[in-house]
Amino acid sequence: MHIRGRIPTAGLADGVVTVSDEGLITEVTAAAGGEPTDDVILPGLIDIHCHGGGGHTFTTTDPEQARAVAAHHAARGTTGIIASLVTAPADVLLSQVRALAPLVAAGELLGLHLEGPFLSRARRGAQAPEFIRDPDPALAADLLAAADGAIKVVTLAPERPGATDLINLFRSAGVIVSLGHTDATYDVMAEGLAALDGAGLVTHLANGMPPLHHRSSGPVAAALVAAAADEASVELVADGVHVDAGFTRLAFATAAPGRVVLITDAMTAAGMADGTYDLGPQRVTVADGVARLTSDSGAIAGGTSSLLQVVATARAAGVPLADAVRAASVAPSRVLGREGPGMLTPGTPADMVVADASLRVRRVLRHGRRVR
Repeated sequence: MHIRGRIPTAGLADGVVTVSDEGLITEVTAAAGGEPTDDVILPGLIDIHCHGGGGHTFTTTDPEQARAVAAHHAARGTTGIIASLVTAPADVLLSQVRALAPLVAAGELLGLHLEGPFLSRARRGAQAPEFIRDPDPALAADLLAAADGAIKVVTLAPERPGATDLINLFRSAGVIVSLGHTDATYDVMAEGLAALDGAGLVTHLANGMPPLHHRSSGPVAAALVAAAADEASVELVADGVHVDAGFTRLAFATAAPGRVVLITDAMTAAGMADGTYDLGPQRVTVADGVARLTSDSGAIAGGTSSLLQVVATARAAGVPLADAVRAASVAPSRVLGREGPGMLTPGTPADMVVADASLRVRRVLRHGRRVR
């Protein structure tokens, strides 16, 4: 199979990707002769922070719900996805982890992400405050045991008592520690990222943390300094709601190449009409495509975009398309320690998105087969 179009990540204005019958990319070359198309060929996108979509949720004990979320996003260009859970009672989290772990083992999900409960109440965002708790090694051990290797990322606040011990526990289990939902000072955040030895991650930069201020620079500045030094990766929900175009440009201009990771933070309402939805135990109202808690706080409660739409919004903010695409493919693969995915190179699986010039999906391939 030969697919022709513009290939931004390969620097080809008119190229051809050749796919074998086994679903592997065998060649990426410049097109020779014939009429060019207006197709844009991108690697399959990888979302490492997603709660739901298409009316379905990952915060569930029903594997079919989780499969429906993955299918919704796959049809929109996300060929690899991590299921993000939110703060909830311990027994609920354990049940959800046990229910979804087999999907990770089967390769249907890339892993699980625990966004809580070891967070800052002051910077909880849409996390349920009554279930937030100090780092608890016993609960962490129970979650790891229930997951049997399925937990890939855990978000926690580095200033909470006992955070260092919990960070060491998760890292010893091979889990990526992401610092976020934090009220930490610059120094505490910087020390936390430094302790992660270059493998640290920051959960949705600038959201769930105090704003950047020139006399109180806080965790945002510490995260950007670490990303600029190629010592940490930062998630960015560049959907035009969580951060604006200027902050998107700042993050890409500051971070070392490959250290910005575009995510959706999508919840149940992604791809759906305005209305009322749930995010874990919290009620959410979506108006004009923006999800906010229905409660008086009105906090932003996740995203409603696909990852390809986030890439398009980043491009509209002034980020070069190739950089935005790599931030949604190569960069998340690097965070997960996966070789190959996110690259359109010979020998890798043919996970690809074929889009039009406006980055609207025309077709999606996973291992060379069309996703319906």
